[in-house]
Amino acid sequence: MKTYPLFLNNQWVMSDEAIGIINPASSDVFAKMSTVDRKGVAKALDDAQVAFQGWRKLTGKKRGEYLEKIADELEQQSEEIARIITCENGKPLAQSSGEVAMSVDHLRWFAGEARRTYGRTVPHQDEGKRHIITKTPVGVTAAISPWNFPLVLALRKIAPALAAGCPVILKPSSQTPICAVALAKCVEKAGLPQGVFQLVAGSASEISQEFLDNPICKKITFTGSTEVGRILIKGAAVSIKPLSLELGGHAPFIVFEDADLEVAVEGAMITKFRNTGQSCIASNRIYVQSSIYSDFLELFVEKTRALKIGGGLEDNVDIGPLFNEEGLTKAIEHIENAVSSGAELKCGGEQIDREGYFLKPTILADVPSDADCMTEETFAPIAPVSSFDSESEVIEKANDTHYGLCAYAYTRDVSRSFRLMESLEAGTIGLNDAVPSTSQCPFGGFKQSGWGRELGSEGVEAFLETKHVSLGLEI
Repeated sequence: MKTYPLFLNNQWVMSDEAIGIINPASSDVFAKMSTVDRKGVAKALDDAQVAFQGWRKLTGKKRGEYLEKIADELEQQSEEIARIITCENGKPLAQSSGEVAMSVDHLRWFAGEARRTYGRTVPHQDEGKRHIITKTPVGVTAAISPWNFPLVLALRKIAPALAAGCPVILKPSSQTPICAVALAKCVEKAGLPQGVFQLVAGSASEISQEFLDNPICKKITFTGSTEVGRILIKGAAVSIKPLSLELGGHAPFIVFEDADLEVAVEGAMITKFRNTGQSCIASNRIYVQSSIYSDFLELFVEKTRALKIGGGLEDNVDIGPLFNEEGLTKAIEHIENAVSSGAELKCGGEQIDREGYFLKPTILADVPSDADCMTEETFAPIAPVSSFDSESEVIEKANDTHYGLCAYAYTRDVSRSFRLMESLEAGTIGLNDAVPSTSQCPFGGFKQSGWGRELGSEGVEAFLETKHVSLGLEI
């Protein structure tokens, strides 16, 4: 069984302690990952600070060239890296390939954005003054990424930070670190200067505490649960350390009677069952207007029953395993709670009798608003569906949550589209679009779904400080 190394100050480092990595399709440990303690993280931060002095002085054009080289390497290794993602995460191989492709796109986008960290001049009010606004990199950055999209969500942090001039220390999920090792190999081949990118792994609480306590770490960017986000907020409060937080979601999916039914159902299939439902922007509450409710359910159930379930490396698989036993247990509890609350089980609802953490994709109809799956984020292939009568009613239901990451709506009424655009409380809104996220547009949430934005020009802005320089002149 192979043990994978850390990447510290451009050196590959094996440790005495290692953690096992489980394949969700078999529930077997198939690899191990080296770990580091707080002392090792502190050393990585020291090395990153040394690297910062040179990296920040490079032109944006030069930093962008490095990002392009990483993208080239990632693209060349895409098949191997996609297989790694599937083995440690469980998602179907085609979806892992899509994740690698999106990661490459993020790198290329931010390679261009590295040239565009604009300042500005501001017209003066006093004749003896001139005003200049400049942008400077915030400094050494810690990036903490999750297991559900282990490569692309890491690069949403790494790429803009590097583009802005900030060295990065990546702490991936302990359950999915191997694709991060593959990324570090691409970084090494791209020839990044020593200490500009480093990879650590180990105890999340110990590593994150060092990031919070160590003054060298000037910024933490995190994707994960709202609960962990709260812990980071409390820890960062001591030193007022800046955070970027992409947290939980509970996306509504709204279908109006004027929508193209086939398009809406296909959108529901993508938003609900992509990555086996384990996505922060997955549709968690599906609302269908009463006049088309039965027709929508019939077609939705038909297509869901046709989904192929299996290990991610099997051919033509649509639904892989859930990530771990805990997720499977919670999913079954959500199904049982909904049914006991009065929902009708239309399909699925059962664990599959095979190795791994497999659950049949599930549709629940007439789900009451107080069922657990209608109030809590469900990281599973479970689709709760209920009906609504009026636009105002469904907007109220859609916004009745602590979360505000993403929302979807299907309608062919242009006026309604604008009303939804303005009234839905979410950072991303997909109108007749099941895949709204893209490199060039900002991504992030309202309310308890997080702080700040990733991607787009806002993605680089998150790693820049703004300075006002007032020049006194002899006129």
